[in-house]
Formats: sequence, C-alpha cells, structure tokens
Amino acid sequence: MARIANVVIPSEKQVQIALRYIFGIGPKHSANILAATKIDPTTRVKDLTEDELKQIRDEIDANYTVEGDLQRIVAGNVKRLKDIQSYRGERHKKNLPSRGQRTRTNSRTRRGKRIAVGGSQPKAASKT
Repeated sequence: MARIANVVIPSEKQVQIALRYIFGIGPKHSANILAATKIDPTTRVKDLTEDELKQIRDEIDANYTVEGDLQRIVAGNVKRLKDIQSYRGERHKKNLPSRGQRTRTNSRTRRGKRIAVGGSQPKAASKT
C-alpha cells in the first residue's frame, strides 16, 4: 500500500493512473511527474521500489500543490468572489452553475431535486 501526499493510492493500478487519485494531479501532471523521475508509466504501483516511491514523493512535494493546500487555495478563491459580490460569487452563494451553463432545463446536479409547484397536481378526493 503506497502512500503519497497523505493519500493511499491503489496498488493494483498502473502508476500513471494511480497518481490521479491525489487531488490536484490529473493526466498531464501524472505524466510529467513520471517523466521527471524516469519511471515507466505502465509499471504497477505494487512493483515500485521504495526508492522510486521516494522519488515520486519528492517530485510532488517540490513542484506541485496538492490535496489540503490546494483545497484551501480553491476555497479561498471562492470566498473572495463571494466577499466582493461578483457575479460568479453570487452564483456560488446560490448553488447555481457559475460558468454560463443554462439552468432552465439542465443543471439538476447543482440545483438539487425538483420541487413541486403548488397546484400542479390534482387534489385527492376526500370523503364527505
């Protein structure tokens, strides 16, 4: 079980895929890290030596902002937008898409479950 940047990465996967489990590392950064450390991207994590894992850890610590630090930076950026009351900040406050997507028909993930509008359903028959 390899632990990089306080994240346990899966040992059965290839290194290029397993590194993506770290917040802030995607396909491009993963490839760049492996190129800098001269490790074959198709190697399984369980087959890496301790020295190779140390090289990866050192490369990430030296050149990348990941996990908690990155999440703190992103949260600070969103908070700043809210504080200056920009359009994007207002969209974040209201839990609506902030990048110009339409909301009339889509964006269910962001807006949540539909809320029934009163009067749209027929009244149930009651006993008299």
